[in-house]
Amino acid sequence: MMKEVEKILEFLYPKATSNLIFEVEKIVSHYKNQIVNNDFNLNEKDIVLIAYADSFKDKKETNLQTLKKVGDTYLKGIVNSIHILPFYPFTSDDGFSVVDYKKVNPDIGSWDDVEALGKSFYLMFDAVINHISKSSDWFQGFLNENPEYENFFIEGNPNDDELQKVVRPRALPLLHSYNKKGKEVYVWTTFSEDQVDVNYESEKVFLKILDVLLFYISKGAKLIRLDAIAFMWKTLGTNCIHLEQTHQIIKAYRKIIELLAPQTVIITETNVPHDENISYFGSGNDEAHMVYNFTLPPLIAHSLHKQNIDTLYQWANSLKLPSDKTCFFNFTASHDGIGVRPLQGIVSNEDINDLAETVEKHGGFVSYKSNGDNTKSPYELNCNYMDLLTNPKLTNEERIQRFLLSQSVMVTMPGVPGVYYHSIFGSENYVKGVLDSGINRRINREKIEFSVLKEDLKDKNSLRAKIYNRYSAMLKIRASEKVFNPFGVAKFYNENQVFIIERTNGNNTIYCVHNFSSEEKNISHTFKNTTDLLSQEKDSTHLKPFEYRWLKKD
Repeated sequence: MMKEVEKILEFLYPKATSNLIFEVEKIVSHYKNQIVNNDFNLNEKDIVLIAYADSFKDKKETNLQTLKKVGDTYLKGIVNSIHILPFYPFTSDDGFSVVDYKKVNPDIGSWDDVEALGKSFYLMFDAVINHISKSSDWFQGFLNENPEYENFFIEGNPNDDELQKVVRPRALPLLHSYNKKGKEVYVWTTFSEDQVDVNYESEKVFLKILDVLLFYISKGAKLIRLDAIAFMWKTLGTNCIHLEQTHQIIKAYRKIIELLAPQTVIITETNVPHDENISYFGSGNDEAHMVYNFTLPPLIAHSLHKQNIDTLYQWANSLKLPSDKTCFFNFTASHDGIGVRPLQGIVSNEDINDLAETVEKHGGFVSYKSNGDNTKSPYELNCNYMDLLTNPKLTNEERIQRFLLSQSVMVTMPGVPGVYYHSIFGSENYVKGVLDSGINRRINREKIEFSVLKEDLKDKNSLRAKIYNRYSAMLKIRASEKVFNPFGVAKFYNENQVFIIERTNGNNTIYCVHNFSSEEKNISHTFKNTTDLLSQEKDSTHLKPFEYRWLKKD
């Protein structure tokens, strides 16, 4: 395997390959006795809760301890994994501007707390490795011309016309000005002035990040999310996104990780059009094990608002995986907004603008990206997912029904489901968070007091309790059925705007049927001798508006 790594490193760093191999082997040797291999293998029981370390609050303990308490109290047997969003010291972007990759933010807990959580749930860590905080030792060392951090960051000329070719995820300057030992320099910043891109053309950076990844695995990470990695390598004259060097770096990291922890799952986060997104699967056994299914959240919303599943059906049938060792990480809501770039080429720009208008009508916000020609277009819908799907003027039952329909689609699609904490606990738009901070994404990042959550869930008539009880029951059933193995195949049908997902394992078949219409539907598909796993009704071929059923062959 090291021969394969060496070949990649020769491509990336032709002038430093021999010494680089030696340094890689040294890092691997350092972690050899710190990483405990295990029998972690993805299956139908794998359902991931997505939450910040401080998503839940209780003054009597650290935030990480409260997260464990919420998991142990309300999520055991429902989810088996937790994606802890960045829990390191940070300076902005709610954790995604990391000051020190190897420390736990003391405001939220300690490594002991992380280890304790890992005894109850499998853990996913964030590797925020495209950029780092300007307050980090790395960047401050660079500004102070410490030789250890020489070439760790990318200087440029803001007047260079080649910069116009660079794909921009934000309507902000690509380069920002900093003081480097008394002189002004402009440094590459894909996301913000506080988030400075690291320079992977430096083999020292490659080694530093490798050390970070293996450190996370030694601390219990079974899954590693590679944040914003599409922008890792920069070459002027190109669009600086999805460059071949980026793919090769991910492949090199995977091959090295497999030497010590072959069952570690690498997930790439690239909020881009679908064909670009799935390029991170590589050949099917050499790059990402999972990629975020970014098209799913806005496409479900588009289909529900149009009450038309033609596009959803066609798109689902077009999904192809390069091997039976790869799958999608399915989700509808996350700490970010709902990206609309993944809809490009699938629905019209007019339909994307319609979704943006709907968000604003439902109390949410829209974030825009620069197109490089002095125009902007919607980049992200900032809205609680239930509020995106439903007008707040609807009754709670109508809102719950449409929301859980969307969740049923998400959790029955092939792949591993990621469930955001505000989804399973029935939250709504947190507009105050946006108004207080000026940050649109705060609308879906409200912290929940544990005492309030406890009382809300006790009240069976509360919105939270109704969603939690029905959603958790759905997830328990999913985890018990082998047909939902993430690597399993699926067939899709469109019967008069009823979206049918057929999942099969051996002799077992479950038809997950979803009425995307406000009209009642009778379905004629072959559903004789079936039981609805959700209601226990027999031969359920009649669907109320926005009703969904999981029909299992008897």
